[in-house]
Amino acid sequence: MAEKRSDSDNETETGEDVIDDQDTMVGNVTNLQVLPPYHYGPAEKGHLCFDAAFESGNLGRVSPVSDEEFDLFIRPDTCNARYRVWFYFSVSNMLKGQRVIFNIVNFSKTKSLFREGMTPVVKSASRPKWQRLPSKQCFYYRSPRKQGEYIFTFPFVFDVDELYYFAYCFPYTYTELQAYLDVLESQNLPYLRRELLGVSVQQRRLDLLTISHPANLADHVQQRVVFFTARVHPGETPASFICHGVIQFLVSQHSLAILLRKYIVFKIVPILNPDGVYLGNYRCSLMGYDLNRQWTDPSPWAHPTLHTTKSLLTSLDTSQNVDLDFYVDIHAHSTLMNAFMFGNTFDEGSRVEQQSVFPKLLSMNVEDFSMGNTCFNRDQIKSGTSRRCLAQELGANTLCYTLEVSFFGWMTNSSNGVIPYTAEACIFYKNTQYCLKKLFLI
Repeated sequence: MAEKRSDSDNETETGEDVIDDQDTMVGNVTNLQVLPPYHYGPAEKGHLCFDAAFESGNLGRVSPVSDEEFDLFIRPDTCNARYRVWFYFSVSNMLKGQRVIFNIVNFSKTKSLFREGMTPVVKSASRPKWQRLPSKQCFYYRSPRKQGEYIFTFPFVFDVDELYYFAYCFPYTYTELQAYLDVLESQNLPYLRRELLGVSVQQRRLDLLTISHPANLADHVQQRVVFFTARVHPGETPASFICHGVIQFLVSQHSLAILLRKYIVFKIVPILNPDGVYLGNYRCSLMGYDLNRQWTDPSPWAHPTLHTTKSLLTSLDTSQNVDLDFYVDIHAHSTLMNAFMFGNTFDEGSRVEQQSVFPKLLSMNVEDFSMGNTCFNRDQIKSGTSRRCLAQELGANTLCYTLEVSFFGWMTNSSNGVIPYTAEACIFYKNTQYCLKKLFLI
């Protein structure tokens, strides 16, 4: 198989990294009431109040351009000014029918799915289901007012006086995961085990789920293990929806799930970067590290969640009672459509062929999976990623992949345009369970 390289590989987060004075922002706005230019006196109804001081929130600054227009500045990742993509904030104190224009002015990446029609999501107090803004009303362009830099502009009408939320993509918070895992744990399912694998720098849980028939977990029983991780990059929220769907299916009473549990031990770490997720970062941990560059030698002090997870993987790989068949790290992609994979290339032809089987099965059975976007490489720049590092350090029989899903949507040759993902549609890809059966039970 020929080695392919992709400039848009999300493991190498492409786009221009623009660093300027605005990156000195270190915190989110907190109930910031923005007065129009040249207004004197107390705030009035219709003077919008912005807030991002909540879990996974991100908005660093608001500057009024006029009575109706506002420049919004994304807060950079903590301890790392390079990354400004994820935003999530609330707006209140509006008048019914008030019209505004919001400009997101300081994205760190110029290449974006906004060019393809992607739009932010919005919900309000009386309409709690996230929905995308209409693409015809959103504009991504070079702004002469901002020295030719790209900004994203969208108008909005507050049809009701209530609390509104806006986000780059469907949020999935650390607390949401904890609530879901608490519910699963309370069901006392005999084939589900939840463990505290470790804690983050800020002492948040690093959860490990083990899903399999109880007989497979007995001492001295030979185990076939499939290992999933997600959210090493905290702003890639679609990864959590995919991981949630994997868990939801594997603990279900679906006949294929029962069959898979009979033969396979699934181990899942749903959030690798709990601090980054909680803080509203896009790519980095609390201390400003891109954790998907630290797998070669993770520090127990600076990267404790990676250190603990890699130690577990190494232990499984060296155990005589374990065959570690697969490692899959789940991500979201900010420039490409569909779902696809990144795999590795090897000198041995048999390993190259073996590596290609899983993506091919997905492309044959999953409508939104793109084999065209799937890429196999061993670029040196990606040597610190989980896919590259673990492929080198684990046994030759362990297949390591990155599974990507678009932030926006998917399309096929027969589809009439892009089909946007929703939170529900991202839960699990249609027919993916059949691929799991075909591959993991070979």
